[in-house]
Amino acid sequence: MSSIASPAPQTGSRPGGRSARVRAAVHRALKELVADEANEPLTIPVIAARAGVHATTVYRRWGTVAELLADVATSRFSGDIVVPDTGSLRGDLERYAYNLAKDLCDPDTLALVRATIGTGGEQGAAACRGERQRQLEAILERERARGEQPPTLERTTDAVLAPLYYRAVFTNEPLTPEWAHALVSHLLPD
Repeated sequence: MSSIASPAPQTGSRPGGRSARVRAAVHRALKELVADEANEPLTIPVIAARAGVHATTVYRRWGTVAELLADVATSRFSGDIVVPDTGSLRGDLERYAYNLAKDLCDPDTLALVRATIGTGGEQGAAACRGERQRQLEAILERERARGEQPPTLERTTDAVLAPLYYRAVFTNEPLTPEWAHALVSHLLPD
């Protein structure tokens, strides 16, 4: 009688498994709905139908549209802008402001930001600013490592991040490279 060992059972989630496919489909559906000009309502049943999954799956995983928007925004904004290293704080902040302005000019990105903030309240706002503040903190920390005294994160956020988001979300004013660089000049006068 021959003994054949059976493979050990696998535990944990499978990368790329059903859960990942559902998450990707739901994220894609939400982004499409937000970007659509047709203005379909953002409800769990509408999002689930667009994703091809059952609404209870979406409710179970995210609970509310606001939580789903926050998850999509966090996923979208994590690591999408590389923290520049030009060798100077001014150069780093100018490149960062330019890259962020360019990203916010993308209609799909802007639609996601507006929907996330509008529907998600503080949770949505936190999803939109969290990674951005971590990126700014990395730039400021690098400047401290150079032996310099950069402005605080709060001051830098108020001078660079806040005007970019305000102009993108609440106005139709352009986010030009010159305007983005001027934000840094106000923060770091010569």
